[in-house]
Amino acid sequence: MNKFTIFLLFSIFSSALLFSQAPKKPTSGEIYESIQKLNFLGTVLYVAAHPDDENTRLISYFANDVKARTAYLSLTRGDGGQNLIGPQIRELLGVIRTQELLAARKIDGGEQFFTRANDFGYSKHPDETLEIWNKDEVLKDVVAVIRKFKPDVIVNRFNHKTPGTTHGHHTASAMLSVNAFDLAADKNYKTHLQNDEVWQAKRIFYNTSWWFYGSQENFEKADKTNLIDLEIGTYYPHKGLSNSEIASLSRSQHQSQGFGSIGLRGDLTEYLEFIKGDFPNNKNVFDGIDTTWNRVKGGGEIAEILTNVENNYDFKNPEASIPQLVAAYKLIQNIEDTYWKTLKTDEIKNIIAACSGLYLEAVADNSLTTKNSKNTINIEAINRSDFNINLQSVTINPLNITNNKAVALTNNVSHQFSLDVEVSSDINNTYPYWLHTKGTMGMYAVPNKDLIGLPETPREIKAEFLLDFNGVIIPFTKEVVYKYNDPVKGEVYQPFEVLPKISAAFTEKVHIFAEEESQKIIIKVKALKANLKGNLSLKIPENWVVMPTNFDFSLVQKGAEQSFQFNVSPPKNQSEAFISPIIKIDRETYTDELVEVAYNHIPFQSIVMPSEAKVVRLNIEKKGQVIGYIQGAGDVIPTSLRQIGYTVVELDEDAVTPEKLQNFDAVVLGIRAYNTSERAKFYQDNLHNYVKNGGTLIVQYNTNRGLKVAKVAPYPLTLSRDRVTDENSEVRILNTNHELLNYPNKISNKDFNGWVQERGLYFPNEWDSNFEAILSMNDKNETSKNGSLLVAKYGEGNFIYTGLSFFRELPAGVPGAYKLFANMLSIGKNNTEKQLKN
Repeated sequence: MNKFTIFLLFSIFSSALLFSQAPKKPTSGEIYESIQKLNFLGTVLYVAAHPDDENTRLISYFANDVKARTAYLSLTRGDGGQNLIGPQIRELLGVIRTQELLAARKIDGGEQFFTRANDFGYSKHPDETLEIWNKDEVLKDVVAVIRKFKPDVIVNRFNHKTPGTTHGHHTASAMLSVNAFDLAADKNYKTHLQNDEVWQAKRIFYNTSWWFYGSQENFEKADKTNLIDLEIGTYYPHKGLSNSEIASLSRSQHQSQGFGSIGLRGDLTEYLEFIKGDFPNNKNVFDGIDTTWNRVKGGGEIAEILTNVENNYDFKNPEASIPQLVAAYKLIQNIEDTYWKTLKTDEIKNIIAACSGLYLEAVADNSLTTKNSKNTINIEAINRSDFNINLQSVTINPLNITNNKAVALTNNVSHQFSLDVEVSSDINNTYPYWLHTKGTMGMYAVPNKDLIGLPETPREIKAEFLLDFNGVIIPFTKEVVYKYNDPVKGEVYQPFEVLPKISAAFTEKVHIFAEEESQKIIIKVKALKANLKGNLSLKIPENWVVMPTNFDFSLVQKGAEQSFQFNVSPPKNQSEAFISPIIKIDRETYTDELVEVAYNHIPFQSIVMPSEAKVVRLNIEKKGQVIGYIQGAGDVIPTSLRQIGYTVVELDEDAVTPEKLQNFDAVVLGIRAYNTSERAKFYQDNLHNYVKNGGTLIVQYNTNRGLKVAKVAPYPLTLSRDRVTDENSEVRILNTNHELLNYPNKISNKDFNGWVQERGLYFPNEWDSNFEAILSMNDKNETSKNGSLLVAKYGEGNFIYTGLSFFRELPAGVPGAYKLFANMLSIGKNNTEKQLKN
C-alpha cells in the first residue's frame, strides 16, 4: 500500500474542510440564508473544462446573492495537470483535484458535476481534444447533466468561437455546452439517463472579461450590446464576508495548483455575453423565469407560509419557525413536479433540523470494512430545542438493521446506542468509480451509467432516522462515517469505506535492468480483513524468469502487512513489460492495490487501482555516482535515478552549501523549484559557483509566472509558454556529435518513442549564445521549438536547462528518457576519465 501524507498549514476556515464528513452545524444567520434560498426556484449551471477553471466569484454570487441553485460542470477532473503539493500525478491527481473542487463548492455554495472526459494533458486545438475525448460520448454526458440538473441559465467560462487561441479543452468545453443547449431539448437525442426527459434552458452566456480581449483598453472599446454586467461585490453581514472574499476562499482550495487567492472587497463587476436563447431585459439573467413558488402547481400556499417564516425569522430563537416549516414540509410532499419536490424537500428538512438544533450521527467502529464483515454502528440523536420531537426508529440501509425503540428527544438530552451489522456481499465498493475499469487516453470507462456525472462514488450504507414532529413523520438520512480523536487535530472525520479484502502493491513501480543479473522485486500484501490465507504469485511475460514462483501467506489481523521478495531475471535483449501480482484466496482472485492519499484540505482518500509495475531490460551506461536532488513542486525522479544505480541524496534548502555541494557528481533541481522555493534566491549563487568549479547542474522546467529568483540560469535565458503536447511528435537532433547525445549512451530518434502525455513544457524561447540547443520539435502546424534541452559551459562545469517532461517519462519507465537523463548526469565526465588515464 502506498501512503502519501502531507501536513499543510491551514486557516481556521479551511480546517473545517478537513472534517467534511462531519455533521453541518449552521449558525442562526446561515439558517436564515437557507430559508431565503428555499424561497428561490431558479438554477444556474456553470461550464468549463478543468478544476480551477471555474469563476468562483460568479458561482458564489449566484448561490449566495441571487440564492439560485448553482452548479459547476467540469468536463475533466484535471488528471493531466501538475501537482504543487506532492508527487501524485495522473489518476491520483485527478482524485485530489476532484476533492478540491468539492471543498471549493462547500465554501461558495455550489454543487459539482463531471463528465467521463479524461484530462490527457495540454491540447492546442479543440479538434484534437474532441477526437481524443470521443466527442459524441462527452456531449451526451453534458446533455445528461443539463437534463438532470435542469438549469434555467447556462454560463460558459470560455469562448466557443475562438478555436486554436487557447487550451483546446477550454474551447471544446464551450463548444459542447453550446451544442448541448439545443440537444437537451431534442426528444430524439438520447443519453444514458433512465429518466431522459428533455429540458430547455432559457438562455446561455459566455462569462467574458477584459482579459479575453487582450487588454482593458480593447475591452473598453468593444461593442457591449450583447453584454450584461453584474455587480458581484456584495457584502453578506450574516457571513461577515464579501462575495469576493468567499470566492477567494473557494479558489484557494485548489492547493495542488498553487491557486491561493487574496480576498477582495468593494465593487466588482462580472460580464456575461449573450450567446443564444431569449435575450433578457433589464440585464436580469432570470428575466422571464418565474423563480417564486408560483413556478409549481400548488406552490401558492407554500409561498405564503415560507414568506411569513422569512419575514418573521427570529435570529435569537430559530426554533420558533419550526411549526410553520413542518406545515410547509407537508405541503411540499404534495407537489407533482418531482424535480422541485425532491430538491425543496431536502432543503426544508435541513432547515427544520437546523432550527431544532438536531444532531444526528451514525459512526462506524472502523474506517473501512469489506463485504461479509461485521461492524458496529454507533448512533447519536439529540434535539436542542423545546419542540416536541420523537425518534421513532433508526434503520441502517440497505442492510435492513433497525432499532424500533421509540424515544422522546427532550431538549439537550443525548440518546446513544449501537447497532451491529454485517456488510452484505452485494454492497458496492466505495473507491472512485471512474477508476474501477480501465478506460482510454481520453475517456474514463463507467459501466454503471447511473454514476456518470457524479463527483464521487455514492455511499450506500446510510442511517435513516425516522422522526415525529408533533405528528408529522419526517425521515432524515445520514451517511455512516468514521471518526476518531487525534491528539493534535482533535475530532477527525473520515469516509467509511467498503474495500476489497486484500491489497498487493509493488514497493517500486519501475525496475530498470541495466545488466542481465536478477533484481529483487518486493510486493507488500496488506489484509483489509482478519484471518486471510492465500497464495501470491507474479504474472510475468515470456523471456522473463521469476523465482520463487509463488508464496503462501497467512495474515491474522486486519491491517497486517507482509512483504514478499521475488527474484526476477531479464532477457538478454532490450525488453519492456508490465508485471502484476495475483492473489488467490479460496476461489477468488485479487490483483489490485490500495493507495491512500491524505492532505489536510481534503477528506482522506482510499483508492483501489490495478497493481502493476514496469520492468525494462535496458542497456544503459552511467558515469558519476552521487547525485544531489533539490525538490521543487514534487516528483519521484530520485526514485527513478536510484533504479539505474545512482546514489541520490535529497537536499533540504539549508544543505545547499558550497561544502556539501562539492560532494556530488551532479546536482538536479526538481520541477518548478524556482517557482516554489522561497529560499532559492539565497542558495542559487552556491549552485552556480558549484558549476563554475566543475560541477554539473540540471534545472528542470519552471514557469515564467511566480519565479522566486531573478534569473533561472547563469547566462540570460527567457522562459516562455512554448510546449509540445503531442508525445509522438518528431524530435530532430540538432547536433549529432554533441556529448549529450553520445556519452555514455548513444541517443537516436528511437529513444523518443513511447513517451507519455507530452514532450515537454514551458521551454525557453530566447537564450544567450553560450547555450547550445540540442533538440528541435514542434506540434503539428507549428514552428520549431528548440528550447527543450539547452546546455552551456560555465566556468569548468556544465549547466543544463530542460523543459522535457522527465517527471512523467521516468516514472512511466520510458527507456530513452532514462538514457538521456543518464547522459545529462554524465556530461563532462568523459574528459575527466581521459585526464585520469593520462
